Amino acid sequence: MEENKEQVFTFSTGLSLEDIRVKQAKFAADRDWEKYHTPRNLLLALVGEVGELSELFQWRGEVEDGLPGWTSAEREHLGQELSDVLIYLIRLAERCHVDLPSAVLDKMVLNWTKVSSEQGTWLQSEVHLLCGGGCCTIQRTLMAHFITSTR
Repeated sequence: MEENKEQVFTFSTGLSLEDIRVKQAKFAADRDWEKYHTPRNLLLALVGEVGELSELFQWRGEVEDGLPGWTSAEREHLGQELSDVLIYLIRLAERCHVDLPSAVLDKMVLNWTKVSSEQGTWLQSEVHLLCGGGCCTIQRTLMAHFITSTR
């Protein structure tokens, strides 16, 4: 008898954060918008887009994983608002000179080292000994190992 396993959702792999950054930077440059894309203005625009995203969930109560009750038009609108948030986040990171993919990995390592499990405690101790408690290549290597071992 075959088990009925739910299919795991994955993103497409054809576009990286760097690809998005380059395309958005060109889009802004072609329109001479750099003068308006200050960190403060981008943050305020990002907050506005998060508000628009929030409106899609407002008054719905809890929403099931996969959004089974949503129409295709609602799902498309959700994708547009999530895209706006991501685009502004990437643009803000660029203008603040934050390497977002590296910062994400560093933050994931930091979050994982806070886990109270025996494995998490070991990792925190090892990272502290090897790096003096700071972020470094060892952390990213350990995080990459952690991510692949939990799949």
